[in-house]
Amino acid sequence: MQTVRSKDGTSIAYEVAGTGAPLILVVGAFNDRNTGKPLTELLGQHFTVFNYDRRGKGDSGDTLPYAVEREIEDLDAMIAQAGGSALVFGYSSGAVLALRAAANGSNIPKLALYEPPPVGPEAGHMAAELARLVAENRRGDAVARFQKGVGIPEAMTAQFRNMPFWPGLEKVAHTLVYEETILSEALPVTPVPTLVMDGENSPTILHQSAQAMVDVLPHAQRRTLAGQTHDIVPAVVAPVVMEFFTSNTLMK
Repeated sequence: MQTVRSKDGTSIAYEVAGTGAPLILVVGAFNDRNTGKPLTELLGQHFTVFNYDRRGKGDSGDTLPYAVEREIEDLDAMIAQAGGSALVFGYSSGAVLALRAAANGSNIPKLALYEPPPVGPEAGHMAAELARLVAENRRGDAVARFQKGVGIPEAMTAQFRNMPFWPGLEKVAHTLVYEETILSEALPVTPVPTLVMDGENSPTILHQSAQAMVDVLPHAQRRTLAGQTHDIVPAVVAPVVMEFFTSNTLMK
């Protein structure tokens, strides 16, 4: 593990593996760099992969108050560590964060995004509700509310509360506010070539959000991966990402 200081002084933890062009992984809710390790193993055969903990997760710091701009600065700090320019793979809400960074001017020549969730004012309302629950020290209720919002049945969440992994979810409950804040504004537009992927067996709303992103971006294409869900299967996702990042094919 290594660390880099973001612009506001927050320590961002990361690992580097592989050889080739630099590639940064940006994961989503409940995830830290452990989520990216299986994907890193495959992509590291072709790229130098920077796999980091977003602020508030894993071994990274969490300087308050939170703002999406601070997370963009975190990614910029990672890009600087990668040599000043890097391909970026974003997952779930991390996909939207990566897109916002590219639109903000971060030096990202190409984006590959997997299963971006829908954006809009509803996410802002959810962020406020989750912030209230966390402030009341009802972290478990915040996790449950978030899971309900993403379509997990309440009966399943009730079972999750008795699982060994539940305390880990409660520990990062405050970062769910971050995820919803990232999703609370309209999609930005960037000319960066972008691949938007969704899983064939994912909920309809994720197919719709993938297409909405492609519709708004001038140089984007969509790939629906057969048999896939919201969970990343590295053996399926990695070859598609590698093909896109190494291709010179122009898009719309």
